[in-house]
Amino acid sequence: MATSLTQARWTHVALPTGDLDKAIDFYTALTPLVVVARFADADGESVWLSNDKQVETPFVLVLVSFNKDKGGKLGLLTPFAHIGIEVPNREDVDALAVRARELGCLHWEPRDMPDPVGYICALKDPDGNVIEISHNQQVFDTVRRLWGSADVEVES
Repeated sequence: MATSLTQARWTHVALPTGDLDKAIDFYTALTPLVVVARFADADGESVWLSNDKQVETPFVLVLVSFNKDKGGKLGLLTPFAHIGIEVPNREDVDALAVRARELGCLHWEPRDMPDPVGYICALKDPDGNVIEISHNQQVFDTVRRLWGSADVEVES
């Protein structure tokens, strides 16, 4: 496997946050994302989050907390704009909805939607950004059918 970039590639989405630690806690507790790296400079701090051991197709969510914005609620992805996370089982959507409801951050109750949307719910991160959790949306499977082989195991 190549260890350096060989072609242009989509690598990240960056969002501002008013409370980096609270945002990290949200994403690592309610999504499959883990901390990859954390940075700080005179202007603030940031973190890179990604799926654990995502080697084949690295993609990160960058959360940035600028010193001048600390304590603010900086959500940009609302009311419909969102980050989508696909889960393998319908029950995973329900379980995340229960946890999000308990934490007061459930944005959309679980519901069946017409194809290609599937079974979804949505959460709101500490800044108010919408995070959609879906099952059977088939984004992963569709892209693999288009460009990959069904025999290839892709790390998640």
